Amino acid sequence: METNIRINNAADISVIVIYFLVVLAVGLWAMYSTNRGTVGGFFLAGRSMVWWPIGASLFASNIGSGHFVGIAGTAAAGGIAIGGYEWNALIFVVVLGWLFVPIYIKAGVVTMPEYLRKRFGGKRIQIYLSVLSLILYIFTKISADIFSGAVFIQLAIGLNLYLAIIILLAITALYTITGGLAAVIYTDTLQTFIMVVGSFILMGFAFAEVGGYDAFMQKYMEAIPSNISYGNTTISAECYTPRKDSFHIFRDAVTGDMPWPALTFGLSILAMWYWCTDQVIVQRCLSGKNMSHVKAGCIMCGYLKLLPMFIIVMPGMISRILYTDVVACVVPEVCQQYCGTAVGCTNIAYPKMVVELMPNGLRGLMLSVMLASLMSSLTSIFNSASTLFTMDIYTKIRSRPSEKELMLAGR
Repeated sequence: METNIRINNAADISVIVIYFLVVLAVGLWAMYSTNRGTVGGFFLAGRSMVWWPIGASLFASNIGSGHFVGIAGTAAAGGIAIGGYEWNALIFVVVLGWLFVPIYIKAGVVTMPEYLRKRFGGKRIQIYLSVLSLILYIFTKISADIFSGAVFIQLAIGLNLYLAIIILLAITALYTITGGLAAVIYTDTLQTFIMVVGSFILMGFAFAEVGGYDAFMQKYMEAIPSNISYGNTTISAECYTPRKDSFHIFRDAVTGDMPWPALTFGLSILAMWYWCTDQVIVQRCLSGKNMSHVKAGCIMCGYLKLLPMFIIVMPGMISRILYTDVVACVVPEVCQQYCGTAVGCTNIAYPKMVVELMPNGLRGLMLSVMLASLMSSLTSIFNSASTLFTMDIYTKIRSRPSEKELMLAGR
């Protein structure tokens, strides 16, 4: 695997160290300035959150390092349609604030399985959904995020994958376990700021490098790798030429790779489940001071969800233009040599651009952006998973636990 540029200069390393210190400082401040001695204080931040941390935390919990690796990679391979996934959320964040949260608050619940128990009666449905959610978090969210974060760290610093994972988990666990939801939401707010600023800077560099938007549209369609045959076989053209509909969000219902009915109707069903009933998302809204703050937080998150098209999708496509032979490689041996996987290297589209394009110091900032996206989604999942376990599963094992015991179980 090629790793020619590593983050090994004083400017980059000091930026990353400062980033970690600031995150820990914010986490510790949130920990000591909020009431975390009760179940409501630990799991719902004392229901005292105002709109801007709620909005920022909704966004940061959703945008993980998987977005910077996966969405940018998919965009490098197939164009802007993947950005439709992000824009679809605009509608459902508003539905969450106006339709769902008032019902959850009126029911007086802390977790989604608890709501189902109150709504339909019976304890089995509560335990079933809790266990299912925990399994899903581990196998779909946590594992994917840790993997994509570690891919980035490996490319940038050259650390061993497993060592990178252990360091990240230790730091995120530190303030999640001690500080509860308040610490998670405030650090999320900081991470959102770092993510947005850092990725805007990278977007500026990327567009400057490619020569503006018109040049970007033209050059993307011409980004074809030079090596397209191995042995006696030539790889078929559709594997390596950019799609003709690369700049369409709504693609043909029959021949499109993301047909428009699926993007508008199919995805909406999934988005409604995720944005309106997922514990990680709903828990942030339940921590709000009052309904006005919850609604304002949802609107802020909606505006932030407009950004990934410009700060993740388009830079992913520009990466294909700048590093065509690496990002768009199709010959298995060549791909294996560039990124260690034979099936293709689109996953390294965003990390590759950070490592190659950014000057010293800013590269450290961009690594912090990746770490911010990883840690914000991990801390959110950890906190929500512990809420589910404590409130829905542990209370069934111990029928009358004290407040202290619940806090211990949650931690």
